Amino acid sequence: MARYRESVCRLCRREGMKLFLKGERCFKDKCAIERRAYAPGQHGKRRSKILGYGLQLREKQKVKRIYGVLENQFRLYFKHAEQMKGITGENLLSQLERRLDNVVFALGFAASRAQARQLVRHGHVHVNGRKVNVPSFLVAKGHIVAIREKSRTNPQVMTSVETAKGRGIPSWLELDQVAFKGTVLEIPKREDIKLPVQEQLIVELYSK
Repeated sequence: MARYRESVCRLCRREGMKLFLKGERCFKDKCAIERRAYAPGQHGKRRSKILGYGLQLREKQKVKRIYGVLENQFRLYFKHAEQMKGITGENLLSQLERRLDNVVFALGFAASRAQARQLVRHGHVHVNGRKVNVPSFLVAKGHIVAIREKSRTNPQVMTSVETAKGRGIPSWLELDQVAFKGTVLEIPKREDIKLPVQEQLIVELYSK
């Protein structure tokens, strides 16, 4: 499975904002954005103003990096979003939000989406009582996502559940913290997705 293997803190610095890719570290003084709030590289401090195509590209890169999706897969999501009813940009974000790794993260079972992806790949997550080890699996309304019983004492899971209490759960999900499971109440709408993203710029980029 192809994935980004370099320093993820560089990605946050490149986008000029916290993407929360390192879990608990992102909330501490060690966060790269707190220490070096400029783009990485030799000329990072001399970053010029971005306009036009550059704005569209940066927005696309930002969304890809938040959800941990590479270019080819992201294009497939966009293509499918175009074929769906409704607004293309909102359809795109809704699909990304419904990825199983993102749902595991949103429910607080993992400190980051990367950690959630690892939990899914290693078979620690069940959907409707069945093991699903595909991070890109899209949940639907009524699905129940749970940590398998043997994995509920996993130190990473237990720590994540404790530290995620103050983070909040999206309104389209319902968490049963005692049973280590969450229910998908509805398909997420744009107002349910609290990300500083201008999805219309991505639509404009791919429409050229």
